[in-house]
Amino acid sequence: MRKKIDILLLITVTLLSGCSQRANTYFEKELTFPDILTSDQKIKLAAYVVPTQRQYEWQQLELTAFIHFGINTFTGREWGDGSEDPALFHPTDFNAEQWVTSLQEAGFRMLILTAKHHDGFCLWPTQTTTHSVAASAWRNGQGDIVREVKEACDKYNMKFGVYLSPWDRNAGSYGDSPKYNRMFVNQLSELLTNYGEVHEVWFDGANGEGPNGKVQEYDWARFYHVIDSLQPNAVKAIMGDDVRWVGNEHGLGRETEWSVTPLQPDINETITIENKRLNISPLSSDLGSREMIIESKTVYWYPSEVDVSIRPGWFYHPEEDEQVKTVRELVDIYYQSVGMNSVLLLNVPPDRRGRLHEVDVERLRQFGAYISNTFKNNKLTDGTILWKARSGASKEYNMIPGETINTIMLQEDIRKGQRVEAFKVEGFVNDEWVFLTEGTTIGYKRLLKFAETTPSKVRITVLETRDIANISMVDAYYAPTLEGDRKEIRLSDISSERWELTNDEPLTIDLGEMYPIKGFTYSPDEAKESLFNYTFRVSTDGLTWSEVVMGEFSNIKNNPVPQQVPLGETVNARFIQLETINGVDGGKPTVEMSQIGILSK
Repeated sequence: MRKKIDILLLITVTLLSGCSQRANTYFEKELTFPDILTSDQKIKLAAYVVPTQRQYEWQQLELTAFIHFGINTFTGREWGDGSEDPALFHPTDFNAEQWVTSLQEAGFRMLILTAKHHDGFCLWPTQTTTHSVAASAWRNGQGDIVREVKEACDKYNMKFGVYLSPWDRNAGSYGDSPKYNRMFVNQLSELLTNYGEVHEVWFDGANGEGPNGKVQEYDWARFYHVIDSLQPNAVKAIMGDDVRWVGNEHGLGRETEWSVTPLQPDINETITIENKRLNISPLSSDLGSREMIIESKTVYWYPSEVDVSIRPGWFYHPEEDEQVKTVRELVDIYYQSVGMNSVLLLNVPPDRRGRLHEVDVERLRQFGAYISNTFKNNKLTDGTILWKARSGASKEYNMIPGETINTIMLQEDIRKGQRVEAFKVEGFVNDEWVFLTEGTTIGYKRLLKFAETTPSKVRITVLETRDIANISMVDAYYAPTLEGDRKEIRLSDISSERWELTNDEPLTIDLGEMYPIKGFTYSPDEAKESLFNYTFRVSTDGLTWSEVVMGEFSNIKNNPVPQQVPLGETVNARFIQLETINGVDGGKPTVEMSQIGILSK
């Protein structure tokens, strides 16, 4: 240990003596600061933390795709409870190649498949449970979704990743921590042994009760060991220590997105204590400021992945066919993810045929064409020359004469660290420099839009940097204006003008007359706790009630969008009642009449 500390001190002295560029010394993925360092020295050393080779290759993918497919596709739910009959799983026209080619044509470079979601249903014939495709009639019980998707990825040179939910609402051993962990390790080993190379392993942090009412303690160190042993080139995401969750499911990166941060996933007590001391989590707005670095003991290269679904839900629901995100929305998401030093993970859920729906495919095609056409036409002539920039330094770039621009793209060579803290962009128009835009961090890639202009030159000024910045690319583009606002979810088919609130809890509403009811909607209020478990009842007279559905708004905490609940069959009623069982944080939130809608079409 003493030798390691001495070596680190020697490197520190070398770097901080002004020989940093000659020393060419970097800290791959992790750096623990010696106690003797000043605040300024810690900031400078943080500039020498760099990605591993697998992290760097992952960042270069830029566009990756999530495929949520499983038993929920056939039940209409977002989170299954593990009691589903495997016979329900029966895609009628499964075509993995259609998934891969549709995504690839849109520019996506990796596909991550939900091999097992929280319901515990496995998309491969595992030896660990009977709750899998082997118990369905699909392919006469001989099918293997994981294999067919991996073979399609290999055929078309698409990288492949797996999502394996640690939370399993079907497994009887869940909550018996050692026993379930053994089963989970066996599932993980099957996926990482039998299907060739896997490029990303995706764990979310869901950890609810199992069928026995117990909560599981996951053995993350053991899970990591399995991945590193069997797939050493795979990045470990979200509850892994290679790639972090951006902190929302809206497709939004931070204006200031640092890849160097003291944050790590809460996989053991030591990390949890340190995260609490620093008051940071994936949801924090500040993950890498100077103040955060100064307070930290260790910093990591831990870059951001932005996950969002092309539809309101993560699994396919036919009622959402008209709510697929517009090209404009997808392009905005691209700017706020890839353009904010992150990788975009866009979910595109296959339908009950086992195909990506035609609406989704067309939207992907339009999105891919827009991105490709926009960013293949760089308007600068000399933006590829490496620029080593100190704080306050400026560099001018020549425009193709007469070209109009409204977008600037900057990149740092992150193999030499992330360093830029602030910059501004100017254009030389009518013989004077005009301010165009400004930003904070750059990292792997930063995209900024501004008003259309036709300058003869562009000037970049690095206002502040943690050490000499390595600007590897500066490009300028013209991004065509896109029309098409977001298609809002249908909230109600019945006007609420005649509604009357007859009781607060359970929420009871007199609709004013009899209506055929096919479903209801619930719009969460992000300012307060959302409803999670509920019971929905109907009545013709307000005295005798029929319970129509008991359910849960599964992913509403992370994805607080309006929820549509189809009833399965039409019921005629004048009165409705929504009873709160519990909220997403364990409370019992009240629901306002204004949050409810009735679907009759």
